[in-house]
Amino acid sequence: MKIDAVCVGHATVIGGKIAKTGIVKHPQGGAVIVDAAGLAGDAVCNRKHHGGPDQAVYGLGSLDLDAWAEELGHAVPPGLFGENLVVSDVDSRAIAVGDRFETDTVTLEVTSTRIPCSTLALRFNDPGFARRFRRVGRPGFYCRVLRPGMMCAGERVVFHAFQGPRITMPEMLATAVKTLSDAERARYRAAPISERVRAQLEALQP
Repeated sequence: MKIDAVCVGHATVIGGKIAKTGIVKHPQGGAVIVDAAGLAGDAVCNRKHHGGPDQAVYGLGSLDLDAWAEELGHAVPPGLFGENLVVSDVDSRAIAVGDRFETDTVTLEVTSTRIPCSTLALRFNDPGFARRFRRVGRPGFYCRVLRPGMMCAGERVVFHAFQGPRITMPEMLATAVKTLSDAERARYRAAPISERVRAQLEALQP
């Protein structure tokens, strides 16, 4: 397992949108600083829903990009979905909250999944893309940075699976639109979920 791409984006206006977005990202040729706030130089324009220490890095697997290329009918370059990180031989459907990705200098911990939004639909010029994104079920994973450092394409990555209850990214994507049972709620509380998800969990508590 290795890093296929490290991607950074600048504030950009897309699809007639008035507000700027950082969703348009491109692979970087050298090492990039990664700290608790994310990747150096990477724009986060809507901090109400994006960024922050629990969503510092957004990742996809190379198998996700391969599947999307088949779904869309054309090659998918790294960064197309606004991801910061592409990891080889990873399928985000198998990734769970609490899983860790470790390089020689950086440790990332998975906290939550990507929830499709209107900006993603604009990126693909498709008003129905959020529904398509949910149907494909390869939503990627947000991470917090446990150990800051530098990352670059080609680096070896060691994967550590979370040993507690496994809440996978597709499961989290599905439960974002339904009421959790008491048992599901307990599983979420036992995992290192993002503070945003934890707050939503408590707000929805009956």
